[in-house]
Amino acid sequence: MTRHTTDTGRPSTTTPTPPLTVAKGIDRPGPTVFSTTPMPARTKGTPHVSPTGTPADDQAADPRSGRPTSKDVAKLAGVSQSTVSLVHAGKWPGRVSERTVRAVNEASAALGYRPNQAARHLRLGTTRTVLLVVPALTNPFFGAVHTGASHAAAARDFSVVVYPSPVAAGAERTPVASPFAAAHTALDGVLASSTAVETLSDLLGTAGPGAGLPLVMLDSQPGAGAPTANIAIADGMSALTTHLLGLGHRRVARLCAEIDSWTFASREAAFRDAVRAVAGTETDHARTPLTIPDATAAALTLLDGPTPPTALVCDDDVLAVGAYKAARARGLRIPEDLSVTGIGDVAFATVLEPELTTVSLPAHELGEAGMSALLDLLDGRSPDDVSLPAELLLRDSTAPPRA
Repeated sequence: MTRHTTDTGRPSTTTPTPPLTVAKGIDRPGPTVFSTTPMPARTKGTPHVSPTGTPADDQAADPRSGRPTSKDVAKLAGVSQSTVSLVHAGKWPGRVSERTVRAVNEASAALGYRPNQAARHLRLGTTRTVLLVVPALTNPFFGAVHTGASHAAAARDFSVVVYPSPVAAGAERTPVASPFAAAHTALDGVLASSTAVETLSDLLGTAGPGAGLPLVMLDSQPGAGAPTANIAIADGMSALTTHLLGLGHRRVARLCAEIDSWTFASREAAFRDAVRAVAGTETDHARTPLTIPDATAAALTLLDGPTPPTALVCDDDVLAVGAYKAARARGLRIPEDLSVTGIGDVAFATVLEPELTTVSLPAHELGEAGMSALLDLLDGRSPDDVSLPAELLLRDSTAPPRA
């Protein structure tokens, strides 16, 4: 613990390297297949043609597999293979009659035929697969980011491979063993959240972050190169701290997430600026991993000091739960004896008693905005940096300090 008047230090962490996890389309409409199987190397835009000269996705399967082929569908529907391909590719309007389309669809259903999408993507020179790198799906915030990103991807016929890269303080950084034989042939682009440049370089097997691949960053410094999608977190922390100061609190401590990233550095800077604006404010802080047991221990350290705070500002709602447990352990009532705030507005923020004053972060919308920016980049457009608003939610965990 470090005691000071208005300034705080910077956190320092490193990132461990867990194995690849493949998501199965959580809460997203429509069928989507996620695969981490590397695709054969090829030059984008160059058709993959079989020895017979027919595009790969129109070829008959190995007869031994017993799978129906586009040739079988064409024979049953009484049309050509090229007509079957047009129908299944959605390119039939103006070229094929609706009656023929119905015949092809009915024949496909009767035979149980499904187009070979992998072969079609190979022929077109694209995988229609993007990589989402997040710290951890077990955190409700990043689970919502994934859901939003998946919805945006599905709406434009893209699949998402998820790589959770948790942040843990005090761990030695080790290189990531990339699961991709050649990232540029297995992926079309990367959307990365709160992830170090070194991690992306190792993961993708490239000389630089996303080298050769379109890249969009979440929770990252704008103007650093890649397009960004962020939440105005500094505005949220400023509003939260100003609220406590307006209630009359002059001994304000902060539970800091022990994570080295732009978003947490922004919270720290906004907190410092807010308390500096009010003379006579004493501040204290304790750094902690983003877990409830660690947050409880850190909060107890602050509460057991010679001049305990009347308010605890927590970097995250998870840390606020630890603050609640510490207050209960010391027989303190919230908010009568101690005001507590969080950031995130996750589901349990309104389950706590009293309900938690916090800052709402639009995680689902952040995932959508980031994925939309990445897909725009793939379409050849230049997306602008996005900043979504954060909203202060005043509930029952804050009140004026006791006289």
